[in-house]
Amino acid sequence: MAKKKGDDEFFTITPEIKNLAQLCVQKNKIDPSLFQKYDVKRGLRDLNGEGVLCGLTEISEVKAKKEVNGKKVPIPGELYYRGINVNDLTRGFLSENRFGFEETVYLLLFSELPTAAQLTEFRELMNKYRTLPTNFVRDIIMKAPSSDMMNTLARSVLTLYAYDEKGNDTSLENTLRQCIEMIALFPQLAVYGYQAYVHDTDPSQPFFIHTPRNDLSTAENILYMLRIDNQYSELEARILDLALVLHAEHGGGNNSTFTTHVVASSGSDSYSVIAAALSSLKGPKHGGANIKVVQMFADMMENVKDWTDEEEVSDYLRKLLRGEAFDHKGLIYGMGHAVYSISDPRALIFRKFVKSLSEEKGKQKEYALYSMVERLAPKIISQKRRTYKGVSANIDFYSGFVYRMLGLPIELFTPVFAMGRIAGWSAHLLEERINTGKIIRPAYKNVMPHHIYIPLNERK
Repeated sequence: MAKKKGDDEFFTITPEIKNLAQLCVQKNKIDPSLFQKYDVKRGLRDLNGEGVLCGLTEISEVKAKKEVNGKKVPIPGELYYRGINVNDLTRGFLSENRFGFEETVYLLLFSELPTAAQLTEFRELMNKYRTLPTNFVRDIIMKAPSSDMMNTLARSVLTLYAYDEKGNDTSLENTLRQCIEMIALFPQLAVYGYQAYVHDTDPSQPFFIHTPRNDLSTAENILYMLRIDNQYSELEARILDLALVLHAEHGGGNNSTFTTHVVASSGSDSYSVIAAALSSLKGPKHGGANIKVVQMFADMMENVKDWTDEEEVSDYLRKLLRGEAFDHKGLIYGMGHAVYSISDPRALIFRKFVKSLSEEKGKQKEYALYSMVERLAPKIISQKRRTYKGVSANIDFYSGFVYRMLGLPIELFTPVFAMGRIAGWSAHLLEERINTGKIIRPAYKNVMPHHIYIPLNERK
C-alpha cells in the first residue's frame, strides 16, 4: 500500500505508539546525579557553562571574558573572523558603501582579505557556480514540496551529490570546488523551495523562477529572486547583506560547526557534511531561535494592551519566565547566549540598522517595544533566576524582526541564517580535511548493569 500526505493511517500517533513512547521514557531515563558523579560534561560544557576544549581553529574567535588577577571576568563580547574584529570588518565595507558578504566568504576560506582584483575574480567564480543542474527545479524541488525549508535545503544539497561526477572525491581541491558551489547555490535552493511550497499549498499562487543576475550581490539576488516584481530598496539589501556577514561564522564550538567537523572527520563527502550541519542548524535551540522571538513578540503584542507601559510589558515578561505565557517554556527568547554575557557584538552591530529599517517600513512602535524588552528583560531575568553570568540580547533578538520587515516569509528565516553560515561551515570543512585526519570519537560511559539473556518462552 502506498502512503501519501493525508493518509491518517500512516501519520496518526496511535495509542500503540503512545504506549511505546512511554516505555522508551521509562527504560531510557538516566539518573541525573550520575552525570556529576562521573564528571560528565553534559552538552560538552562544564558546570559553569564553559565549553570543553576539543579542537583548534584559526577561522574565528569568540571572546566574552578576560583574566584579571587570576580570575575570569565578563567583558563586552568580541567576535573575530580570521583574527579581524567583525566590528572593523563591517565598518570597512559599510563605510565604502560596498556589500560585504562575498569579501567575508573569501576571508573565511583563504584567511586573508582579498585585493580588489581578487574580490572581482572571486565574485565571477561564484557567479559561475550559480547554475543548478538541468531540470533540477522541476525534478527535485517541485516534486516534493515541504513546509520546512531547512528540510528542503538539506534534501536539495544531498541530491546535488547525485549530479556530481566527483561526489566522493574528498581531495582539498574538489572539496573547495564543492563548497564554493554550495555557497553560491544556497539562495536559489531555499527561495525556489519556498516558491514551490507556496504554489503547492495554493495553486492559484504563481510559481515563478527568477534567475540570479551576475551584476548583483548575494543579498541583492535573494531579494531579486524572492519578489515577483524583483524590486527592493538599497537599505533592504544592505541590511540583508549585513545579516549574512554576521551569521557567516561563530567560532568552532557551536553545534552545527561541531557537526561539520564530526561528519567530515569520518571521511564523508562534502554534501553529506553540509546536510548534517543544516540538520543541526534547523533546531530551535540553534538557528531556529529567531522564529521563536518573532512568535513570542506576536503573542506579546496581542496580550499587552499598551506597548509603551513598562509595567505591563514587565508583567508579561515575568509571566514568560513563570511559564504562564506564549509557549509555557519559561523562556524569554532572544535573551542570553551560551558564551556572551554583557553583550553580543553581532546584536549591537545589527541594532544600529534596525531603527532605520523600522522607519522606512513604518514599524517604529514595534521597534520601540523591542528596545524596551531588550532593556527590561535582563533585569527581570536576574531578579527571577540565579545565573552564573549576565544576560543580554543575542543576534536572534533582532534578526527575525528585520526579516519580517524585509518581507521574508517565516519559512525562510533559518535558511537565511544557513545562507550566511555555509561560509563558515565550508571553512571548517576545509580545515578538518587539511589538519586532522582522525575520526572524532567521543566517549560515553555505560551505567546500565549487565543482565543475563532470557529465552523467549521464559520471559514474563
